[in-house]
Amino acid sequence: MAFELPPLPYPKDGLEPHMSAKTLEFHHGKHHKAYVDTLNKLVQDTPLAGQSLEQIIKATAKDESKTPIFNNAGQVWNHTFFWNGMKPRGGGAPSGDLAKRIDQAFGGLDKFKEQFKQAATTQFGSGWAWLVLDGGTLKVTKTANAMNPLVQGGTPLLTCDVWEHAYYLDFQNRRPDFVQTFLDHLVSWDFVAKNLSGAH
Repeated sequence: MAFELPPLPYPKDGLEPHMSAKTLEFHHGKHHKAYVDTLNKLVQDTPLAGQSLEQIIKATAKDESKTPIFNNAGQVWNHTFFWNGMKPRGGGAPSGDLAKRIDQAFGGLDKFKEQFKQAATTQFGSGWAWLVLDGGTLKVTKTANAMNPLVQGGTPLLTCDVWEHAYYLDFQNRRPDFVQTFLDHLVSWDFVAKNLSGAH
């Protein structure tokens, strides 16, 4: 069964003024859609057809002959995860177990944000910054291109897309401003908490 572009979990203008409808129109409607369409073409009539995205990602991550499949499957998964990690009137602070775990791992929300922003702004070229659960501990990490923590044994809890197409229409070359806006105004801590509780 072919993969489909999942709908956004909010209206296209739902993240304004922090992320414009125009950015979502291009980023979701063109970039994300292109990854879905390309992946469908690449796996059609192969043993990977009919497998889940996660299965395809894990099966192709270390096989150089399948890099195009991995890149497109990874980008479909990463983007869907990114959209779900944001919400209108997001940001603020987490609560409950998640807040405690962030305090334990990073020494507070502000210190977490510093580490996350550092990872996002120092990722050279295209890639992603992540909050992951790794060996029972919360960690910040970053990956290049389409790579994601599923391949590296971590459980993704939150991601920020730092490919230029994620922010250039709204922020031009100001990646640090984009990441700060993501952390302060867009993050869905409910989504992160749900991923954490599902990982136990």
